[in-house]
Amino acid sequence: MTNPTTTVELELRTPYMLAEVVDGIGWMTFNNPERRNAMKLEMNEAIVDILGAFQADDSVRVVVMQGAGDKAFVSGADISEFETHRSTPAGREHFDAVAAAAGRAFAELDKPLIAKIRGFCMGGGLATALSADIRITAADGQFAIPAARLGLGYGFAGIKKLVSLVGPAMVNEIMMSARRFSADEAAAMGLVNRVVPGGELDAAVAELAAQIAANAPLTVKAAKAAVQEAVKDPDRRDLARVEELVENCFRSEDYVEGRQAFMEKRTAQFKGR
Repeated sequence: MTNPTTTVELELRTPYMLAEVVDGIGWMTFNNPERRNAMKLEMNEAIVDILGAFQADDSVRVVVMQGAGDKAFVSGADISEFETHRSTPAGREHFDAVAAAAGRAFAELDKPLIAKIRGFCMGGGLATALSADIRITAADGQFAIPAARLGLGYGFAGIKKLVSLVGPAMVNEIMMSARRFSADEAAAMGLVNRVVPGGELDAAVAELAAQIAANAPLTVKAAKAAVQEAVKDPDRRDLARVEELVENCFRSEDYVEGRQAFMEKRTAQFKGR
């Protein structure tokens, strides 16, 4: 007999984002399918609320972000808003502040984050996907940063993240050509973890998320923190925090439970403490 599914929907201030918690998995959906999930300012504002809620909810073990519909993850920023929000210094300052707050929300999420990608993953959408710890794409995924075709400047932090994943030569091609890369090309360069057929994407991501959610949360948290520190410049690494998180694992009830479950040949029931 299987346990009934538990679903809790989050109330948000915009219809362009959806969020719910289902059996320990937080789902965040970019809900602007008519514009291929192009990012509006209010969507970035909602990201702060959603990820903050997931971070504070101990029942959430892993987070998945996805685009509504089957055409796009996120096709980029909503260019129709540029005249309103990014045409003056004050407007750009506000836009950048909102984007920075969303970036901090991603950075402060200490739970695993999976990007479930299909269709267009462009510009700011690719930058959003890069915030994930794991990226799984359908075979129809298309990836690009078209800044060079729009005359936009691309900040150092985004470039550095790309370089850490695919290396400087591929970043040069991505940025200078502004061309689209296929899902297979993205996998070959290390931009995504793997490519699955479109019809298998939902199941593949759900299975991976469930696997992570069933593991010891403190161990997963420590591993994520260690990876984050590993890609920082050496003089900016907080190795003491990583050591503390590792020590927390050994001092936890979950460590006892994991050992007992292994000896008793049963599935461990981890509680995150």
